[in-house]
Amino acid sequence: MSIRLFPKDRARVARMTREEMYDIIRGPVITEKATMASEHNQVVFRVPLTASKPEIKTAVETLFQVRVTAVNTLIQKGKTKRFRGIKGRRSDVKKAIVTLVEGDRIDVTTGL
Repeated sequence: MSIRLFPKDRARVARMTREEMYDIIRGPVITEKATMASEHNQVVFRVPLTASKPEIKTAVETLFQVRVTAVNTLIQKGKTKRFRGIKGRRSDVKKAIVTLVEGDRIDVTTGL
């Protein structure tokens, strides 16, 4: 199963620089649930709200030298919180769950 690219996406992905790829992959999500997903060859990354699946796939394959079979994304809506009676709101966060080809691994505990 591969991600279908529309012509405008192909052009955008083809001209991405390494700096833009580093901007797309903001960092790994290290939680208990994300650690359990790693048993199924999945890695979870924080990405910008504007990042598309083809851009995420290209960035992960290029930066980590692995092969990606699927990219699933979700947007976690920010919570409304109170601190000393003042209302505030956390920012929305987009996460990408990247499924790797059997045998490929990414060690998120080490840096790039």
